[in-house]
Amino acid sequence: MRLYKTDAGILIEQNENFFPVTGMDWDEFVNDDALFDKMQKLTATLSPSNEAPAIANILAPIQSQELWACGVTYLRSKIGREEESKVAGGSDFYSRVYDAERPEVFFKSTAHRVVGHGGKVNIRKDSTWDVPEPELTLVVSSSGKIVGYTIGNDMSSRSIEGENPLYLPQAKTYDACAAIGPCIFVTDQPIPSNTGICLEIIRNGISAFKGNIELNQMKRTPEELVSFVYRECSFPYGCLIMTGTGIVPGNDFTLRSNDEIHISIDHIGTLTNTVR
Repeated sequence: MRLYKTDAGILIEQNENFFPVTGMDWDEFVNDDALFDKMQKLTATLSPSNEAPAIANILAPIQSQELWACGVTYLRSKIGREEESKVAGGSDFYSRVYDAERPEVFFKSTAHRVVGHGGKVNIRKDSTWDVPEPELTLVVSSSGKIVGYTIGNDMSSRSIEGENPLYLPQAKTYDACAAIGPCIFVTDQPIPSNTGICLEIIRNGISAFKGNIELNQMKRTPEELVSFVYRECSFPYGCLIMTGTGIVPGNDFTLRSNDEIHISIDHIGTLTNTVR
């Protein structure tokens, strides 16, 4: 099943039918360890429609939740981060964290700086090298249970982070620094390890970059990443956690204004955004 946040309220998709849920707050609805069972019960009582929501009506599936992110969880990400920070002398840090017991986790954003499907992401004006980072994103309840999955785009300024790894917060957190959506894939089983992730960037109507990877290339498990984020932090409304990227455009590529970013993940769908 898929769960949408729209400007008209909550919408459940099951077998290409759409079920509007009225009178329920997003925070209360999604922060539920039994989210899958609740949605199944609701679809048995609600009247369906076969009309999908328009892109303009779909909102980012976040309200009071914090958005966190994890880095260096794929080998390609380790290599890319080493390349960008080589001149600054920080490349060895990423090799160490890739092999360490403790993963890299960091606060990314609140809902204020997140855009949804069809929205416009931003690149910093003081950056010269910017990329999207396509990431499976976990939807986690306040108890630490993974209740669903969505698509995340962890926008990143490689020039700023490469200048000095201590500049990571500036490279990662700014207005419209992330996109998530278009929906939450809710299941009572872990997402399959062979789940495919695809990134395509369209520039002037032509594909400027395309890459693919499977979730099984991620070194750490989703549960492991959740355990570190929740280790000394509480999340009264739950949390969304980006799990890192295994698709990194080459050193000769940087995003430009009006580029279209398409991130597709099996079982979830496609998140599409344009660069401001």
